[in-house]
Amino acid sequence: EHNMLYLSEILIKEHELENYSEVCRVLEEYARDGEMHFQFDVKPPFEDTPANWEDDLEMVFSRA
Repeated sequence: EHNMLYLSEILIKEHELENYSEVCRVLEEYARDGEMHFQFDVKPPFEDTPANWEDDLEMVFSRA
């Protein structure tokens, strides 16, 4: 059974993340591991986070 996966949980669990592209990589891993539902509850706090980060992460998650 899979519960909702929140972006804030990923950022807390994976506290060594240093940039937005690492967030994308980790999100992809979660999706590949079988996570089905993903909620964007916070904006990734990195300088390289794009303006369209929600759409971008949605694509990363659904592509995986």
